[in-house]
Amino acid sequence: MSATRNLHPPAFWLRDNCPCADCRDPRTGQKLFQITDLPEDLAVGAVRDCVPAADGGLGREVRWEPDGHRSVYPEAWLAAHAPGAGGAPRPGDGRTEADKELWAAPDLDGRLPEAGWEAYTGDRRVRIRALESVVRLGFVLLRGVPPRDRTVLDVARSFGFVRETNYGELFEVRVEADPNNLAFTGARISPHTDNPYRDPVPTLQLLHCLSNEARGGDSGLVDGFRAAALLRAEHPEAFAVLTRVPVEFAFADARTELRAHRPLIDVDPLGRIREIRFNNRSIGTLHQPAAVVEEFYAAYRTFAQLLLRPGLRLDFRLAPGDCLVFDNTRLLHARTAFSESGDRHLQGTYADLDGLLSTLAVLHREGARA
Repeated sequence: MSATRNLHPPAFWLRDNCPCADCRDPRTGQKLFQITDLPEDLAVGAVRDCVPAADGGLGREVRWEPDGHRSVYPEAWLAAHAPGAGGAPRPGDGRTEADKELWAAPDLDGRLPEAGWEAYTGDRRVRIRALESVVRLGFVLLRGVPPRDRTVLDVARSFGFVRETNYGELFEVRVEADPNNLAFTGARISPHTDNPYRDPVPTLQLLHCLSNEARGGDSGLVDGFRAAALLRAEHPEAFAVLTRVPVEFAFADARTELRAHRPLIDVDPLGRIREIRFNNRSIGTLHQPAAVVEEFYAAYRTFAQLLLRPGLRLDFRLAPGDCLVFDNTRLLHARTAFSESGDRHLQGTYADLDGLLSTLAVLHREGARA
């Protein structure tokens, strides 16, 4: 006998998931009613076995009281979704630490997530593996992307949509005569996430190398989720502080003024790490009681020291044609200083994880149909 025989799902949950054409538009699958349209004294009436599916699968028919509505639920759907049928709650939207492979640099020895551009664009399986690497590990390195102006936009559009900001569709990472950001100088940049002063923050960043002949200018990545998990294990009080104290991030130049109040470590309602915002260049003045300021700075310094721990940072050098795609809400990126007299030119753009996740889901769906 099926495990769903003895299930008694909450009535409103069951009715809210009625699949009939009166409850859901057959074309879009979207609901046609509000929860307040259901009777306040809603209750399950008669229940019987039936055969609702074209493939002959079993199902359950429910007659509702007091309105007499009829709902039919496939047995397979009930087994997969009914409260208590599938064991533990589902992990969520895939954005938290629960769905990631946390790493330190030695963990990626010999298995750097990378793909050739021609294979990525020509083979669905290669594209799936590359995009899954961004979801699971936080990044992928695409090799052989033509080192031409604005090609980084083509990379972003291969899985989603360009996120335009005050920097435009793309930004030039090279030495500027009058920079509005230290990124546009030859200075060393410590591990950070981009645009923490923006809400919502761009969730993906792309950096495409056009030339890199300067002395220095090597790139680095740190898994912020791994670092935050270490902080939680080693300094739980500091972790708690950084998840609850909002920080004012700010950016301003002649044409732009942006600010956002968010914690350095954001967690979901179950306490799982979901987002890192860490950028020493953009932290504004903290306006909190003195005791809160004291505990915040102690925790902030502890986390900053941990992020510099040997072994956490993956170092590499981008060559012309390399395009790095990474999760800006998880990975911190860095670079060594470089000679401003040398030729180093990257083009960057922003995109968002929802577009990448949508593309990945559609690619999987198409593969299942093939």
